[in-house]
Amino acid sequence: MTDGARVATRPGVRPPREAATHCPYCALQCGMVLRQTGERIEVAPRDFPTNRGGLCQKGWTAADLLDHPDRLTTPLLRDRPGGDLRPAGWDEALDRVGAGLREIQERHGRDAVAVFGGGGLTNEKAYALGKFARVALRTRHIDYNGRWCMSSAAAAGTRAFGLDRGLPFPLADLGRADTLLLVGANPAETMPPLMRHLADQRERGGRLIVVDPRLTATARQADLHLQPLPGTDLAVANALLHIALTEGWLDRAYVADRTTGFDEVRRTVAGCWPAEAERLSGVPVADLEATARALATVDRAIILTARGAEQHAKGVDTVTAFINLALALGLPGRPGSGYGCLTGQGNGQGGREHGQKADQLPGYRRIDDPAAREHVAAVWGVDPAELPGPGVPAYQLLDSLGTADGPRALLVFGSNPVVSAPRAARVESRLRDLDLLVVADLVRSETAELADVVLPVAQWAEEDGTMTNLEGRVLRRRALREPPPGVRTDLAVLAGLAARLQGRVPSYREMHNKGPLLTPTEAFPTDPAEVFAELRRASAGGPADYSGVSWERIDADTGVFWPCPDEGGPDTPRLFADRFPTPDGRARFRAVTHRPAAEPVCADYPLHFTTGRVLAQYQSGAQTRRVAALRRAAPGGFVELHPDLAGRLGVADGEEVRVVSRRGELRAPARLSPAIRPDTVFAPFHWPGAARANSVTNDAVDPVSGMPEFKICAVRVEKA
Repeated sequence: MTDGARVATRPGVRPPREAATHCPYCALQCGMVLRQTGERIEVAPRDFPTNRGGLCQKGWTAADLLDHPDRLTTPLLRDRPGGDLRPAGWDEALDRVGAGLREIQERHGRDAVAVFGGGGLTNEKAYALGKFARVALRTRHIDYNGRWCMSSAAAAGTRAFGLDRGLPFPLADLGRADTLLLVGANPAETMPPLMRHLADQRERGGRLIVVDPRLTATARQADLHLQPLPGTDLAVANALLHIALTEGWLDRAYVADRTTGFDEVRRTVAGCWPAEAERLSGVPVADLEATARALATVDRAIILTARGAEQHAKGVDTVTAFINLALALGLPGRPGSGYGCLTGQGNGQGGREHGQKADQLPGYRRIDDPAAREHVAAVWGVDPAELPGPGVPAYQLLDSLGTADGPRALLVFGSNPVVSAPRAARVESRLRDLDLLVVADLVRSETAELADVVLPVAQWAEEDGTMTNLEGRVLRRRALREPPPGVRTDLAVLAGLAARLQGRVPSYREMHNKGPLLTPTEAFPTDPAEVFAELRRASAGGPADYSGVSWERIDADTGVFWPCPDEGGPDTPRLFADRFPTPDGRARFRAVTHRPAAEPVCADYPLHFTTGRVLAQYQSGAQTRRVAALRRAAPGGFVELHPDLAGRLGVADGEEVRVVSRRGELRAPARLSPAIRPDTVFAPFHWPGAARANSVTNDAVDPVSGMPEFKICAVRVEKA
């Protein structure tokens, strides 16, 4: 944490202005105030419920990128394959895109064009992007990088509870828990202001237990650290439930009254002996017993999972195992207790609720549900039969680009898959095979460098909108200033493209006497307030019902928790108090069993490789790597090795090493640390080029969620 205001400078003199808004980075969505006085833009924290007056280094420096020299302020076009990008006007750029998309769809069909979004887009932009794909392009191919964030937890939560909301309770509940179990989460580096809530928990005498293959900054603050082999969290969870049942800690009344399917789970975990879990994971039986006791013998306990447990080819089952444990102990819906997931990206929650995900329509409706299609189609003024069906998950979509049966064109908004995708070299090759790649971004990211057309779009401080944080709290993002000359908002880009793809849309209104035809501008408005009003109507009656959420209501309070179906009625800070949103009102147990990682170690690749984040960088690093203070704090990639492993390899601290998998390699300096297991190596995923961690990672995916196995693959390490 840092005290004081961070100041960024920009040319020219502006009248003083101020905006109460939220940080552009993680899903904590810390409250902050932006002040512009003359050439200065100051960042100051707000005393908001999530961050309570704190910001991390990324938040303090967030304004530094607004007028960075790398900022794009004009569209860029590539006139020929292999040629350089050149500046162009907006009409020329949008005409090129519109003509290219029309030609490709005429030759190859509507699904020959795909859209790839991002978990940092506002609710309004995520909604408009999903609508644009399905109404203007009529393609089924849309997904987003949030598929690589919370999809396993979302699928497991929906399967068990009938609803997915990252935290089904306010963040402040963490501070009231007697026992808090964090599985694969490192908030001390990924969302530092959250640690204030954990400090409250410790001050009240609560116990913190962390499950992580590394002794992270968060694990160092824990009362107990379980250090399993990557990919064995499911075995740990089943062993914890085995212990709880053996010791008689089952909440029988809760299980009988509020759940179904427990008998099958009981039979399954009866064979999940703690000694076998120790053999698989390396976690001592005594630590497993202490963890089960700490969760089961207190009044309030919370279990949280994050990417470490979820980014696996069995991520859904792993999260399900921890949900089974929570249900058996009677935690979900109990005040101060429960299960939750720490969402990563700034709008990872809202981004999937309103249409970016391949199988969902706004309001968390399933796109293959006839009633959902009819409702949303009526709001959009189209025939439900005209809406495309489900698409494919993110990695499958990217891996099909440029192939005989795959999309020939891709529009990218708010994502940098050249760095962030698994098996990234293969994805990069797929992007190069496209007939048309269009990237809307604020800098020349690694993905934008491959594009045929680059469209410069507004930053977070230059547009209004809403975000939905990890609690399901809908927040207001407020603009401090207008975008620079030459820069347009994503909503304006979509409206401009719609105008070039369709003359007058959609036809259904006239066909069914629903009213006059809509112009593209009417169908794709550029005013975010107007888009949000439409989003409210589209979400009405759905699982994620925003119909009672208005900008005015958000402004009058510290956000509004969905579901909120009535503007004059209450919102829902806590879910599941009386019933679960399933047909019978009961949560569902589901039996799951441990299985090995998709790629086991062997003589040629004898080590386990895992990835994660560092404090001073964020996601693919396209933004944070350009901020001088963050670059000084974390200048480049590294490979973390245990000193014992380094000794066997003859590697010294700081010496460059190669990490080689069956898919590729990365090169970076070795960082020796006893915090990592001797059989495991770690690298952060924020850097491109030789240090690109995702050159190595496995593209095996979870069969339910489509989540790639980022967190474990087999590698060897060599001196470079």
